[in-house]
Amino acid sequence: MGKCEQCIIKQFNSLKSLTKDELVRISNCKTSHTIKKGTVIFEEGDAINGVYCIKDGICKLSKLSENGKDQIVKMVVKGQLLGQRSLVSDENSNLQATALNDMEVCFIPKSEIIADLQKNPKFSFDILKDMAHDLKEADDIIVNMAQKSVRQRLAEALIYIHNSFGVNPDGTLSVLLSREDFANIVGTATESAIRVLSQFKKEGLISTIGKQIKIESIEGLKRIE
Repeated sequence: MGKCEQCIIKQFNSLKSLTKDELVRISNCKTSHTIKKGTVIFEEGDAINGVYCIKDGICKLSKLSENGKDQIVKMVVKGQLLGQRSLVSDENSNLQATALNDMEVCFIPKSEIIADLQKNPKFSFDILKDMAHDLKEADDIIVNMAQKSVRQRLAEALIYIHNSFGVNPDGTLSVLLSREDFANIVGTATESAIRVLSQFKKEGLISTIGKQIKIESIEGLKRIE
């Protein structure tokens, strides 16, 4: 089990603001987990009671609508914290977290980290900054759903995945998402997502290798209206 004070991952999230003594204490109480692709980490309504530090892998945060359709609201990646809201709220989770690929995570109990939130102003401020950023992203999603076409939203989703997660050696997107996942990201029916992706392919904006997608023209996707 790695030690928090020596872990490079903390540099990418709020844990970087903790002192060495705080990190040593947390390291002694955290638990490390390997999570297989497709595993539900927590569900809507669950009490999380802590935070997950993502050492490797990607998970999706989604919300089930009344008609039974998932809406993907965020993807959490290596270096980020999952469940930060549980530190400042006693509410149960309103989202479900599911591993998109095999993940390595460390779970830090709320009971151990809450004292640091109360005593370390820099740590508290960084947590609040991250939560404010999440709220901004949520605002952008609402505006996009209301004002942009499915083509625009899907083009932006492809660009976001390309820029955020990179590509494989063959140029395909490093994150393999199902067509249903793409539909759930942009808030449309799976059939509509499949149809728009086919249009993009015919227009030379993307190509496919099996289930993998390769972006052929970032600039072309940016011009989608």
